[in-house]
Amino acid sequence: MTDAPNTPLRADAERNRQRIIETARELYATQGLAITLDEVARAAGVGVGTVYRRFANKHELIEALFELSLTNLAEAAEQALADPDPWDGDTRLAEHACQRLAVDRGLSEVVIGRENDRERISQAAERMRTSFAAVFDRAHDAGALRPDATLSDLFATIHMVANFASFSGPVAPDAWRRYLTLFLDSLRGDREHLPLPVASLTPEQVSRAKQLLQQRHAPLD
Repeated sequence: MTDAPNTPLRADAERNRQRIIETARELYATQGLAITLDEVARAAGVGVGTVYRRFANKHELIEALFELSLTNLAEAAEQALADPDPWDGDTRLAEHACQRLAVDRGLSEVVIGRENDRERISQAAERMRTSFAAVFDRAHDAGALRPDATLSDLFATIHMVANFASFSGPVAPDAWRRYLTLFLDSLRGDREHLPLPVASLTPEQVSRAKQLLQQRHAPLD
């Protein structure tokens, strides 16, 4: 019985927390990770102190939002791995990833390395990368992909198409599907292809590129 007087307060606090999270999700999706906690508070219609009582800094809020988003991408890859056709699984995953990143600028930034020094983000990102690799490797081993295709090529395709979708979305929301099909068609393993002029990025180059990107955008707060 002693907890009863506090129940409305706890309910209000939870409503505020959900309002902050939903507002931040929308702001990060449309404007990217440069949004500050002050801007989140204003858009949510709550005091800055209310935001800071729930999230010590912006990194904690980003972690709360995007750990789940990365986990969802990993789960989509795990579902694609269950597709009996390796090529269909690979293309379905690429389409899902493009669709998610096209409407969420913040997620796109997280996937390419922003905030990957945060433990929960890093763990979720590693699960996602491992799951995507399993889908790609299965398609590659089945001969569905051209022999010189690499996982870096798949991620590059997803990011290029997602960036185009962000550009074209206001005037042609589905235009990105045309370019995803063109890119994926170039990865098919059942036809002749022109030789690729340069190698794909190595994991070390990808890691270094992410580090340099973080440096260019720091600080976030």
